[in-house]
Amino acid sequence: MKIVLGSTSPFRKALLQRLCLDFICDAPDIDETPLQNEDIEKMVVRLSIAKAKAIAGRHANALIIGSDQSAVLNGEKLSKPGNFENAFEQLTRASAQKITFQTGLCLLNSASGNIQSACVPYTVVFKKLTAKMIADYLHREKPYNCAGSFKSEGLGIALFERFEGDDPNALIGLPLIQLVNFLENEGVSILN
Repeated sequence: MKIVLGSTSPFRKALLQRLCLDFICDAPDIDETPLQNEDIEKMVVRLSIAKAKAIAGRHANALIIGSDQSAVLNGEKLSKPGNFENAFEQLTRASAQKITFQTGLCLLNSASGNIQSACVPYTVVFKKLTAKMIADYLHREKPYNCAGSFKSEGLGIALFERFEGDDPNALIGLPLIQLVNFLENEGVSILN
């Protein structure tokens, strides 16, 4: 069976390449608007399934990976900042706080219709940040397309006190430990 990553994210693509699998990418086009009063954990799972289903018709006999992620600070969903001012504000609020990333994951077998899904949390605990630290970081890395306003795989690592969670890949957007388990359930062995 072919493997399809239902994403255009270069970060997810790079993570999946770590598993040394042959795969292709296909962009799902779905409405990502949250439902009224929807829990973030349920939303990211629903959207990861919707992304996989959106492209399933184009890929017969395939294992399709869908993923969606939201960052939460003090109960509030964070968006991608888009610019320096918004990123500065997000990181100022994150100083000495925790941001939890909820990452939804789905593996859809388009031949059988079988769906496996999960929500994998990962938490970042920030140092006490000064305005100068935040500005210096943002000017150097410009993480304006990243929820939470940082890139943990880059210079953003200097902002943190510690990480909490089972799979650090979930922070970047694709929980590989859970994905390997899902693939093995479908008969795809990573190490054989």
